Amino acid sequence: MGAVRSALLVAALSLGSGGAVYAQGADVGLINQVEGDVSYAGASGGGKVQSFMKMRQGDRFTVAAGARLRVVYFQNGRQEAWRGPASFRSGLDHSEALAGIVYEVANLPAGVPQKIQRIPELLQMAKLGGIQVRGVTPKQRASLEQQAEVAAARATYAQLRQQVPPDDITPELYLFSVLQDYLLYDDMKTVADEMLRKQPGNQEAQQLAEWARVRVQSSR
Repeated sequence: MGAVRSALLVAALSLGSGGAVYAQGADVGLINQVEGDVSYAGASGGGKVQSFMKMRQGDRFTVAAGARLRVVYFQNGRQEAWRGPASFRSGLDHSEALAGIVYEVANLPAGVPQKIQRIPELLQMAKLGGIQVRGVTPKQRASLEQQAEVAAARATYAQLRQQVPPDDITPELYLFSVLQDYLLYDDMKTVADEMLRKQPGNQEAQQLAEWARVRVQSSR
């Protein structure tokens, strides 16, 4: 399998009225931080866990001694941090411990999981150098409603930063996704730089930062 699973949710996943219905094997969460030797095994295969890889229901994760893993569930915004040695199986909205225990649990604000689940898609776009046309173009002026949405996202971002550990880039992933909706590349670059400040060795964050930098240059 590739480093990052497909960003498209399987057909069995449907979003509506603020909720979600998941079928066995559907994408249920996102790996938002991995350090050290972490592997997974699922119905469609297995391998080394990569940052921003999606979890599927029933995947089994093995966290080696000294390794760390942070995951977030889309359905309820539950974020879990695991330290090795440990192993667990992903469920619909929480993990089932098989060995060891989850050492940290947080609940993300409403709307955050839906935004960060787009990160694998944005990462694929970054790798391909593509551009997704959504919202306004760089030369358009955002409507008052759009400006309000971005302002609300920034407030949520500030709230998240107060809730998560200093090296957790979940707030940046969330705001990066919102800003991309409106093609605010300068702001995206600033957010991506903050990701790298927190996790300088994160190759996927480096790719997002480079993509934002290129988009800033091409939009001028």
